[in-house]
Amino acid sequence: MARAGDQPPQLSPAKTAAQAGLVDIRTLVPDIAEDIKYAGSDNFVGRPVNGYLAPKCLLLRPAAEALTRVERDLRVQHYRLKLWDCYRPARAVADFVRWAHDPADQRTKAAHYPDLDKSKLLGDYIAPVSGHSRGATVDLTMERCAADGTHCAPLDMGTGFDWFGVRAHTDAPGIGAEQHTNRLLLRSAMEHEGFQNYALEWWHYTLTPEPTPQMLYDVPVQ
Repeated sequence: MARAGDQPPQLSPAKTAAQAGLVDIRTLVPDIAEDIKYAGSDNFVGRPVNGYLAPKCLLLRPAAEALTRVERDLRVQHYRLKLWDCYRPARAVADFVRWAHDPADQRTKAAHYPDLDKSKLLGDYIAPVSGHSRGATVDLTMERCAADGTHCAPLDMGTGFDWFGVRAHTDAPGIGAEQHTNRLLLRSAMEHEGFQNYALEWWHYTLTPEPTPQMLYDVPVQ
């Protein structure tokens, strides 16, 4: 989880998304594909995460507008984005850390961290401060669509979302040529609009420069 600058982050006093300047991406792209993982149980903790009261993608407006441009450019090429996570409340990050400190809960090991001991997830994968809480980071993949924009199917990226291990590194050795090409397609599309990839997670991108690099938000997603 990337951190910004050397100054300690501040927690915003905002109590609502509007006060924080967060907007729903679907106010800009009403039909963008979403599968907001932490609002349900199909995720590495195996349950809805604290702070996710609705399956929505909220972002600070500059990030939402940049993501809208990525989606627009991809649709011309018969591709689309599919969003898994966007703004993440600070309380959700704390929920992740509590889960990581519970060695007895191994329900999702086979699906998300088969090659790692759970204790190894703290640090590179689960940190007490997440860039997602700054409102300009997204987790996402790409789909290929028919010429008329229908019948979209996900590209093969080599792992699913939140697969913890070397295979999920963007330039991981040992993945197939098509899988690597697909990851580079996503990276190129995102970089074109100013998003930077986190090298340990092919799905993780942050708008740079960040609109509020030292500010964390904790309003619920609802």
